[in-house]
Amino acid sequence: MSVRVRRVYEPPEPDDGTRVLVDRLWPRGLSKDAARVDEWPKGLTPSTELRQWYHGGEGSYEEFTRRYEAELAAPEAAEVLDRLRESAGQGPVTLVTASKSLGQGHASVLARLLEA
Repeated sequence: MSVRVRRVYEPPEPDDGTRVLVDRLWPRGLSKDAARVDEWPKGLTPSTELRQWYHGGEGSYEEFTRRYEAELAAPEAAEVLDRLRESAGQGPVTLVTASKSLGQGHASVLARLLEA
């Protein structure tokens, strides 16, 4: 299974496979053609409240991860996550995000859960 995380602003690469936008909001200044996104499952993105809490500097990455995983355990999100996991089992999946912090963001949490 091949899951990787990249910035959506980087040009697509041939080995990206299925490109999945994992941000709730469309990235600023990027056309849909340039993004070359195959899927945009908003149900997998952190809630607005969680996103604002984390980016407001109120909590640690570990606490964010715990809360985000709890959101992903909800039935609707879990169903979307399972579907994406199946897709990743069939070929490469690239999670794309506008976030500059790839290692400490929600996309890295998703990548870890997909590979588990």
